[in-house]
Amino acid sequence: MLTTKTFQPESTAKKSVIERLAKETVLDGDCPMTSCIPACVFVKRLVSAGTLHLVLALLSITFALPFLWMVLTSLKTISEVDSEQWLPRTFQWQNYAAVFDARSIDTAGVQFKRWYWNSIYVAAWTTLLQVLTSAMAAFSFARLKWPGREKVFLLYLSTMMLPGLVMMIPNYQIMIRLGWVDTFTGLIVPAAFSAFGTFLLRQFMLSIPASLDEAAEIDGASKWRLFWDIILPLSRPGLITLTIFTFMGSYMSFFWPLVMLKSGDKYTLPIGLLYFESTRGATTHLLMAAITMSVVPLIILFVVLQNYLVKGIQLGAVKG
Repeated sequence: MLTTKTFQPESTAKKSVIERLAKETVLDGDCPMTSCIPACVFVKRLVSAGTLHLVLALLSITFALPFLWMVLTSLKTISEVDSEQWLPRTFQWQNYAAVFDARSIDTAGVQFKRWYWNSIYVAAWTTLLQVLTSAMAAFSFARLKWPGREKVFLLYLSTMMLPGLVMMIPNYQIMIRLGWVDTFTGLIVPAAFSAFGTFLLRQFMLSIPASLDEAAEIDGASKWRLFWDIILPLSRPGLITLTIFTFMGSYMSFFWPLVMLKSGDKYTLPIGLLYFESTRGATTHLLMAAITMSVVPLIILFVVLQNYLVKGIQLGAVKG
């Protein structure tokens, strides 16, 4: 006996799909007509994308306005600073040169070049040491097996919950006993170790396949060579992310240098900028010029390494 196989025509199948989409869109409060389903979906996506871009554009303008005001104020005269006009009558480019001139009446006693170099020097050494120590600690916590590893990691991680002000007095007493007060060493060494940096790199190293360790050990590689030649190059996005965070935090650090430094020639930029408002009265236009120049290294660092920053944060959150 021959049996006939029933099948649903293609037009009927398409119609059922359209009706199902129509019911879904009706529930969402969109167009109820089945004939305009593709148009409704397109309009919905277009409106959502347009709204998102509009919100992001407004947020970008909001964040950019203070920076724009700072730059424009740095090009004004002292009499124009308090005016309601954003644009200066004449752009005073000499304000930037006056910041570097320690013999100027408005900037007498200001050692901007020296402070600029001090900030870069301290931030560079702090970044180098913190990235190195964090990478080594992260390798130990992520790739080596030893008794009590997880407990020690949790204990180390718990130090992040301690406020910086609570630890400041004990750290300052240690610096006094070591004779590191009013030295760059007292600024660099305490910041050379970071629980956050160790956590960030550990999460990143956990995402690297363990088979690489086994292959390296079969080839006779030592633990140091495994760390230096294999794990560290593969962790480059995470290292660059930590480099950006560490450099920015050290470069703009204010409270700890304020406590530690006593000599004017050892001040960093955040402390030295206070001189623009104290030595010769209010010099807001020169202060804005100094701040504008002080953020240039941070902008350059972020623009050059922004792709690695996003990649490092994303990959570092893959496995925990």
